[in-house]
Amino acid sequence: MKEIRVGVIGLGFMGATHVSAYQAASKAGFACKLVAVSDPKAHRRAGELGDVGGNIATGGATERAFDPKIVRGYERAAALVADQEIDLVSICTRTDTHADLAATALKAGKHVLIEKPVALTIGEIERIAIAAKESGKIAMPAMCMRYWPGWSWLKDRIDDKSLGKCVSATFLRLASSPAWSRSFFLDGAKSGGALMDLHIHDADFVRWCFGRPMKVTSVGRRGPSGGIDHVTTAYEYDASGPELVTAEGGFDHHPGFAFRMRFVAVFEKATADFDLGRTPQLLLCRDGKSEAIATDLPSGYEGQVRALVSALTSGNIMHLPTLSDAAAVTQLLEAERQSVIGRRSVELH
Repeated sequence: MKEIRVGVIGLGFMGATHVSAYQAASKAGFACKLVAVSDPKAHRRAGELGDVGGNIATGGATERAFDPKIVRGYERAAALVADQEIDLVSICTRTDTHADLAATALKAGKHVLIEKPVALTIGEIERIAIAAKESGKIAMPAMCMRYWPGWSWLKDRIDDKSLGKCVSATFLRLASSPAWSRSFFLDGAKSGGALMDLHIHDADFVRWCFGRPMKVTSVGRRGPSGGIDHVTTAYEYDASGPELVTAEGGFDHHPGFAFRMRFVAVFEKATADFDLGRTPQLLLCRDGKSEAIATDLPSGYEGQVRALVSALTSGNIMHLPTLSDAAAVTQLLEAERQSVIGRRSVELH
């Protein structure tokens, strides 16, 4: 089996997370190896990633993340893209740089894993899709919640109906204002605000589980630069879908507010309750009892890396998230944005 040689562009919080995920996947026997990184900061190119910030612990922040004698460090992303010994590039830079970097890497013959959001507009996503088609390489959006322990379990129960039909589902994702890259995240024109950068996880998961809704009704709070930094959306389906689906996401809380991630899904025969800040994280409630469901699978970040590496080594790419998925969730989020601004429901066509 060919070993997939990996380069990571951008060593902020998400870049550090990708580095850790590839290393963990390699230790678990998946055919991948981190061979290069790119970042303008010299200490990060040396593997010192203790200053990257983030709202979820990913491990290794206080130790050298990689050996710079083994992993090549490039100051400029273009130099990493030009490295002919790299097969796969993780793009973990700011959102407004994704399209150019992804298109360039694809044209250089690399596969790409692109952090979410892939881009702020469907047009930019389509530009990446054209580059992917012309190169014959894979461009995968980093939809990590599809692989998150407990969340992948929920998707399986919705599909197999072993608990009956899912009749309602609520999702919650709240954080304080990002202390790292603050000027970027709070600039809605660059980051898309919490709607695009944080709430996207739940919007994609809702669409993945239940399909495209007929209508969205959203209320929200706009940030100082015009981005939507807090949103609550009700997704409306026809009679074949769930009766109630809502998702709330925002990063407008004050410093000290602990990151919260939760879902509650009601099935005909049981209720599933996930809370990231609780042990056990996933409970299944039925017949007057709460049963702990194991969530000791690899993290969602490692899960998506394992899925991509397995697809590249086997040639079976059927189950990977696609750029079409990225475009569809971008369309969904645009409908939510219009609903907030227009104070009205918006139909999806």
